[in-house]
Amino acid sequence: MALFDPSRPPVDPLQSPCVRNCCLDDHDVCLGCGRTLDEIRAWTSLSEPQRRQVLEKAELRRQQFPGWRPS
Repeated sequence: MALFDPSRPPVDPLQSPCVRNCCLDDHDVCLGCGRTLDEIRAWTSLSEPQRRQVLEKAELRRQQFPGWRPS
């Protein structure tokens, strides 16, 4: 089993974008990866197109907030 290394990006861009900095804001959006709690819970059961959509939405969330705390 490989250990998580936050300094290395995932090889597969559709792997979970989790950065092990889970902290939800008042809208249940993770301050680490930008996904909503519902998106995080559903990740393993999503299809590839659905995962791409979640990744796009998370990126938009991060871009909307200049004070976003990147991990």
